[in-house]
Amino acid sequence: MTSYIFRRSVIALITLAAMSLVTFFVMLAPAGDYVDYLHKLCPHIQCPYAVETLEEQEIMREQLGLNKPMLVQYWNWIFPIVTRFDFGMSARGQGIWEPAIDILKEMLPQTLYLVLFTMVITWTLAIPIGIYSAVRQHSVGDYVFTFIGFTGLAVPDFLLALVVMYLLFAYFEMSVGALHSAEYSFEPWSFGKVIDMLEHLLVPAAVLGTAGTAALIRILRNNLLDELTKPYVVTAMAKGVSPWRVILKYPLRIAINPLVSSIGFIIPSLISGSVIVSIVMGIPGMGLMFWVALDMSDVYLAEDIILILGFITILGTFISDLLLMVVDPRIRFT
Repeated sequence: MTSYIFRRSVIALITLAAMSLVTFFVMLAPAGDYVDYLHKLCPHIQCPYAVETLEEQEIMREQLGLNKPMLVQYWNWIFPIVTRFDFGMSARGQGIWEPAIDILKEMLPQTLYLVLFTMVITWTLAIPIGIYSAVRQHSVGDYVFTFIGFTGLAVPDFLLALVVMYLLFAYFEMSVGALHSAEYSFEPWSFGKVIDMLEHLLVPAAVLGTAGTAALIRILRNNLLDELTKPYVVTAMAKGVSPWRVILKYPLRIAINPLVSSIGFIIPSLISGSVIVSIVMGIPGMGLMFWVALDMSDVYLAEDIILILGFITILGTFISDLLLMVVDPRIRFT
């Protein structure tokens, strides 16, 4: 097991390094940089920097290292992260510099709350509905859940978010755009604040988890249907064992394995979906901050966000592999 974890860790590090390299060059490919953004913005605000002339712009690029070769810029960005956990500086406040790590510490928990809560809802709904659809195959409930499942897979997250926001505002006069009520925004953590956050997370988590829940329902239903027709299930029921006891003790343990391995693709979809959902619904988090960074041409902050989200994705895939080996002893550490 130790050698397996070591090999997977090496593969994960190589994947993360390749992702950071590709992301960096892709982000630098479009024309324009942060100096160009300031040049367009400064005539409309009280700008702390002089970037009106081409000479002033080149001086600022020299100070920020934006005129250096791409490989040098990549090394200057990634080396402090690896050695000192230093993500550099960001100009989120229109030319007012602050450490990027402070921004990430502020926004990352918001995204993790949303993703983890969505995973809990997804699994809580998918497992009982998948079991019901398999046991009551071709029933009215099975057809209803199948229709809802295919609809959830077909409708994009951003479109569903827009529809839900419209319905909530038009018929219930509710707005979605924060994780806490005003009275809890600056209060220390308490039981009331946790409940308030869960209430605010319910709508975005439902939007974000629709496709994942639908996919898991279909996976569990199909796998359980395959197991229910096997001889060991028929024999157990013929001997008078309770049907639900047979289903929950034997076929379900085998049918649920793909759900454990599906964590590897559910987490990436939730991470990428949370970016879109947070932008559309105005929820503070990594997604909204990523949009602001791109709008300001703050490519280094955008790359920091992609790097962290990529690390979480790779870590989730690694954990799913380990969990699969725990629940299924037939799998070997190879």
